[in-house]
Amino acid sequence: MAVRALCEFTSRGGDLDLRFTPSPTAQEGIAGHALVAGRRGAGYEREIALAGEYAALAVRGRADGYDAARNRLEEIKTFRGDLALMPDNHRRLHWAQVKVYGALLCRARELAEVRLALVYLDVVSQRETLIEETFDAATLEAFFVEQCRHFLAWAEQELAHRQRRDEALEALRFPHAGFRPAQRELAESVYKAAGTGRCLMLQAPTGIGKTLGTLFPTLKAMPRQRLDRLFFLAAKTPGRRLALDALATLAPAEDDAARGDAAPTPLRILELTARDKACEHPDKACHGDSCPLASGFYDRLAEARAAAVRHGRLERAALREIALAHGVCPYYLGQELARWCDVVVGDYNYYFDLHAMLYALTVENQWRVALLVDEAHNLVERGRGMYTAELDQGALRALKRSAPAALKKPLERVERQWRALNGEAGDAAGDDDYQVLDGPPQRLLGALQGLTAAIGDYHSEHPFALDSDLQRFYLDTLHLARLAELFDDHSLFDATLRDGRRGARLSRLCCRNVVPAGFLAPRFAAAHSAVLFSATLGPADYYRNLLGLPDATPWLESASPFSAEQLDVHRVRTISTRYADRPASLMPIAALMAEQYRRHPGNYLAFFSSYAYLDQVAERFAAEFPSIPLWRQSRRMDEAERQAFLERFAADGRGIGFAVLGGAFGEGIDLAGERLVGAFVATLGLPQVNPVTEQFRRRLETQFGRGYDYAYLFPGLQKVVQAAGRVIRSPEDRGSVHLIDDRFGEPRVARLLPAWWNLAGDGR
Repeated sequence: MAVRALCEFTSRGGDLDLRFTPSPTAQEGIAGHALVAGRRGAGYEREIALAGEYAALAVRGRADGYDAARNRLEEIKTFRGDLALMPDNHRRLHWAQVKVYGALLCRARELAEVRLALVYLDVVSQRETLIEETFDAATLEAFFVEQCRHFLAWAEQELAHRQRRDEALEALRFPHAGFRPAQRELAESVYKAAGTGRCLMLQAPTGIGKTLGTLFPTLKAMPRQRLDRLFFLAAKTPGRRLALDALATLAPAEDDAARGDAAPTPLRILELTARDKACEHPDKACHGDSCPLASGFYDRLAEARAAAVRHGRLERAALREIALAHGVCPYYLGQELARWCDVVVGDYNYYFDLHAMLYALTVENQWRVALLVDEAHNLVERGRGMYTAELDQGALRALKRSAPAALKKPLERVERQWRALNGEAGDAAGDDDYQVLDGPPQRLLGALQGLTAAIGDYHSEHPFALDSDLQRFYLDTLHLARLAELFDDHSLFDATLRDGRRGARLSRLCCRNVVPAGFLAPRFAAAHSAVLFSATLGPADYYRNLLGLPDATPWLESASPFSAEQLDVHRVRTISTRYADRPASLMPIAALMAEQYRRHPGNYLAFFSSYAYLDQVAERFAAEFPSIPLWRQSRRMDEAERQAFLERFAADGRGIGFAVLGGAFGEGIDLAGERLVGAFVATLGLPQVNPVTEQFRRRLETQFGRGYDYAYLFPGLQKVVQAAGRVIRSPEDRGSVHLIDDRFGEPRVARLLPAWWNLAGDGR
């Protein structure tokens, strides 16, 4: 148990208080610790590793610093603003940490007493505030023992749970009579990856049972490899739902097991839900003075936590029910339970983004974790998004009109630097409104840093006066500044200029990630094993290079459970869907779709490169063939509208659904059997040619020598194969796919299509 985790368990109390606070950035915290240590002299010891045991509990951690000459052990905390406004429960937690470290230090060095100090460093003024007190070793030992005893009942419960869990997983059996074709080989490769502690990339077609085929062997490996946690990470809600359903089949809870032949499995499973979906009071702020579920949160947490782990299966509805029964926030109860559950199912961002909770817990607690990354082809774009930040000058100008007087001058300094940057970018860009900068604009970033400091100081003096727009701008600025500190050739800084009111030139500044590998690689390195799987995870080097996987990461392709006879693939090489040729393509595409529909009536999906192209073909189709039903995907569909779109695909239905390639209906939906009998893909899916994508192409060409393939071809064909994969979902399915564009006939394109498709016999 880490010292910090022990104290958070035993010494927190009072309200959950998430009012906006101007906390230092991680970089400021590191710099602050270094500054304090640098002031202490040559004999000062930094980062002292300490450990001790009590009964079955081993406690470890690193104390910030020890001055042997003064016999003073220090816990350094950075802050900005007014220290007097720090909540008492924060200070109590800080004292608990330094007292535990003091007890461990006295044990290790046989000290009779030690002076303990909380060192609070203001990152703006760089002034220190010391709060110190001398404790004898016996007092500190008693405090340490008290904390351990307070935790020990829970620790013993956790040890017993771990033993029961591992025994059950050792005895775990595959829940079906047999594996699907190729599913056994997939499961064996996943088990070997867990056994050897390595990364693995698996390309396996839809329908093979990837979710069950990866979860089962990883669960089996947990006891033998002493794995603490399994994180199943998905890009979208359907992937998480499939994982939860598979876990219910593999390891049923007591209530479910009573209804079948399977024995109950003592496995704690947690579904992490986004804050905006889990919030019970979206009209209230996250603090005890506003939200009843934040008031006294930590005072009621222990009972809620105990009830939750007894329940074991903590999907969204069950977690909500337990939280409300104990009067605590469901979202933050889930965050707490991530520390105590065996399997966590959640979005990519919980492990891979800049402030990822699961990654932080893994590192802090030195967990041995296994990662299962579902539909891993999505991680390239999602990873780029996690490490991209932008700031709009229009938002700054809007703030200037409404900001309090204390912020006028720092806002004006930022505006001056931004105007100067626009002039430089405009001169360099010429007639183009897009310009890549040589690097982070340091003068503007310096002005922005001054602004964030001023906002922090203002908030310290007026804690309830910060409006949402100013808070949002502050957080966006901090994110941009953090990524600027990490800037390297994996990213680019650019400015997009536009005309504002009264002829003024405004810009949007962006730190844009191109290659997320540098950010993601430490996340993979922290895991014992990681399996990335998808129906479209090739070429292997593309994903190794962009995701930061080790060079030796094996890439395996599972044999398809489907035969070429199940899917009629037609490459329509007489039509071009290039932008200039689209007006001429409308009627031929409409006629082709109508011909196929009349030959084999049923439900079809038709995919296009944009909403504009979709609408043009749909309107021509409706005019020429009004008897054939059609329905369209529209921009910004909400969840109910997306569900209504899918409900049109009834088993006895007829018609064509028009959708955008790469959108909500291009992957992750399951329309088995007669619900979908065919698909038309009227595009190669290539990203739009624009200045940003061209910059990606150039950067990727420089780094990997395949700029066009990495920026355009591979991402485009991945979307095509995913869309076509909606048609055949089981060994009983039959259907057709029409790939509409002359470029589908090119050998370099054909090589990227699934090997089990009978392209030689498409005949068109």
